[in-house]
Amino acid sequence: MAVGDERGSGPLSAWFGLIVFLSLLFGGVQILLNLYATSVVTSVSYDAARRVAASDGDPAAVATAEAEARETLGRYAEQVSFEWSTDGEVVALRVRAQSPAVGLPATAGRFTFGDIDRTVRVRVERFR
Repeated sequence: MAVGDERGSGPLSAWFGLIVFLSLLFGGVQILLNLYATSVVTSVSYDAARRVAASDGDPAAVATAEAEARETLGRYAEQVSFEWSTDGEVVALRVRAQSPAVGLPATAGRFTFGDIDRTVRVRVERFR
């Protein structure tokens, strides 16, 4: 065998390199998707709690704020649950959502981050 005559190792290392590249790309996309979903859920939660706090914790405002939040989230709202509590001074909203996944359904649960769980507390606004 002559020096530099390594037949067969070129395609194998190219395939290995492609698999590593695609794995890193897949991981990066999953991280970005999770960060985006967490940011959107947190923002929508804060806006909804702020609306209820501005209306002095009115139960009708809770239903309206939740409906607007679900409309803002679109199809993703199907995977989101809202838990409201008010004590006259503070409006608290706990929002739980499934973390979105990229990839095949069989691998979706294995490569996602934990579920999104946010609690937002806003003081009730009262004019004096």
